[in-house]
Formats: sequence, structure tokens, C-alpha cells
Amino acid sequence: MLTLCRLDSADADRMINGARAKAEEIGVPMCIAITDESCNLLAFLRMDGAKIPSITLAIDKSYTASGTRKPTHDLAEPSMPGNPVFGLTSTIGGRIVVIAGGLPVVSEGEVIGAIGVSSGTPAQDLAVAEAGMQAYSAA
Repeated sequence: MLTLCRLDSADADRMINGARAKAEEIGVPMCIAITDESCNLLAFLRMDGAKIPSITLAIDKSYTASGTRKPTHDLAEPSMPGNPVFGLTSTIGGRIVVIAGGLPVVSEGEVIGAIGVSSGTPAQDLAVAEAGMQAYSAA
């Protein structure tokens, strides 16, 4: 039998609120997604004015970070032509995203979920995701 540790709805709310505060601070409305350790969506927010395609991108960034147990930006170089996981982004129906903005949530060495953010530049998405992680860690 396995015993799993996972994010709960209170964790997800804290992460979304922290990420939203950062998005408001930088003036970029974002889509923010939280998934559990099994890549299932726990919570989602589309701020007023966030880009429509960013709905799917935020969810898939969180999915990718949960599933691969890595930040999405760490997958960019290895997935380029000639590198070990070239073609990764075309697997699983194209759900794997290698653009910054997806971060795994780690507790006691285990990935227990992830946050995915989209609608700004990759640097803005990452900064907002990091703010969500800081809100989680502060609890």
C-alpha cells in the first residue's frame, strides 16, 4: 500500500492567491492552474483579461511539472533537435510544455503537485509561479 501526500484545496487557494497578487503587482492578468501529484487539476483561475489560449497552457504547464517532476523551463534544452528527449512536446497529445511557468511543489523530497501560469512572457509567468510557490511555503 502507498501513502500519498498531496496538495489540498487550502494549499491550492494559497498558491492561487499568491500568484494572483504577483500578477496584479506586475500588471499582467494570468491564468493560474494547480494540479496534484497525479497531474489532476485541483484549482484554476483565469484573471479578467488573461489570454484565452493561456487557459490550456497554464493547465498543461502544471500537468507537465507534476508529471515530469521538473520545472517546465528545465525541459526546453533537452527537448531541442538532437538532444535526448527531442519530440517530447509532441507526446501525450501535445500536453507537455517546455516554456517557463510550470513548477513542481516538493514536500519532504516528494512532488505533491504543481503550479502552472500563462499569459505573460516566460519570465513573467515564472515570476508569478514562483510567487505562488512562496505563498505555499509561507504556510
